[in-house]
Amino acid sequence: NYAFEAGKKAIEDHLKRVGLKGKVSNGCIDGIYRVDYEVKNNPKVSIIIPNKDEKETLETCINSILNKTTYENYEIVIVENNSETEEIFEYYKELEENEKIKVVKYEEKGFNYSKIINLGVKNSDGEFIVQLNNDTEIETPDWLEDMLGFASREDVGAVGVKLFYPDNTIQHAGIVFGIDRVATHLFRGLSRHLHGYFARESTIQDFSAVTAACMMAKRSVYEEVGYMDENLFKVAFNDVDFCLKLMEKGYRNIYNPYVELIHYESKSRG
Repeated sequence: NYAFEAGKKAIEDHLKRVGLKGKVSNGCIDGIYRVDYEVKNNPKVSIIIPNKDEKETLETCINSILNKTTYENYEIVIVENNSETEEIFEYYKELEENEKIKVVKYEEKGFNYSKIINLGVKNSDGEFIVQLNNDTEIETPDWLEDMLGFASREDVGAVGVKLFYPDNTIQHAGIVFGIDRVATHLFRGLSRHLHGYFARESTIQDFSAVTAACMMAKRSVYEEVGYMDENLFKVAFNDVDFCLKLMEKGYRNIYNPYVELIHYESKSRG
């Protein structure tokens, strides 16, 4: 194993040279490495969750955050979007008894994901923003620490994660262009128990874009690129556009496969 140990040491030496503090460990297979960057100053994270009705779906998401998250300095901002059922408003009242949770009402009719997210961001106060779909379930307890380590770097724009369908196949492992007419998720449908070429689905790397079903970025970069585009991308491709705007500003978009969630994709909208 001397070659793999030498590889690990090379990364450790590189981090020292460039002044980054991180712990290097072996990845999923020999020759692939993981770096966990130090999180400084305990920054506040605002988790923005758009929601319309779907009480049970939202409850699964919220419970997974509250019960599993090891990082403590966070708030949850639910953006209520034209719900109609009585049970969801009762649930909101119950949730707001928790000081970490607040509900913000989106007053306009219709669905504009970008506007809903932008409203949530502007009604939050975290230094870092997580966009999170209501139809997700956290599996990795230290998910916020793992994402913060990358998002804290000056050269990083957005940080995405590995998402699975409920049947334990991959839903998202980064977004690539030039496939499926515009852009598509890489390794969609691959079993979580298998690897693709060179275990790329389990390797930390830069991508052109990552999905906003679970995505972290600094508040400052939202302001720098003018938030999510509310006119051209009301439903889809707003995350792709956001990530491309970050790249134009010189930021990297990072895929971190060590943060894992279940995504009951488009359960709330079909």
